[in-house]
Amino acid sequence: MTVLKRYVLRLFFSLKYITANVVDRNNGHIVVSASTVEHALKSTLESGRSCNAKAAATVGEVLAMRLRVEGPEQGQGNGIHVNVNKEVEKKGFKNRTKVWAIVNALKNNGVKIILDDDDSRSSYD
Repeated sequence: MTVLKRYVLRLFFSLKYITANVVDRNNGHIVVSASTVEHALKSTLESGRSCNAKAAATVGEVLAMRLRVEGPEQGQGNGIHVNVNKEVEKKGFKNRTKVWAIVNALKNNGVKIILDDDDSRSSYD
C-alpha cells in the first residue's frame, strides 16, 4: 500500500538546535536531514546563535540542496508535504517564524512544497 502523502517534512526544535527531516511514509525512513548540530552548518552561523530564524533558514537551504542531490523523485506531481499549522501548534507560537523560515527556504531553493493546512489547500512550486 502506498501513501498519498509520501514525503513529509518533520521539524524538531530544542533550546539550542534545529533539525529538519524529510520522512518517507511508505517505509518510515528518513530520506534527508539537516541540523544545526552538524559541525559544517554550525560553523557558518553566528556564534551561539544556532536556534533562531536565520539558523532555521540555513537549515532549510541545506535540506533543499540535499533533496536535490539524493532526495526523492518529484516528477510525478509529488512534493514534500508540510502541515504548518500542526508544526506551529506542536512547537509553540514562539517557533512560528522558524517553521516558516524553513518552509520558505525550501520553496525558494526549488523544492515543491505542498501545504496540508486544514483551512487552505495550496501548493508552492
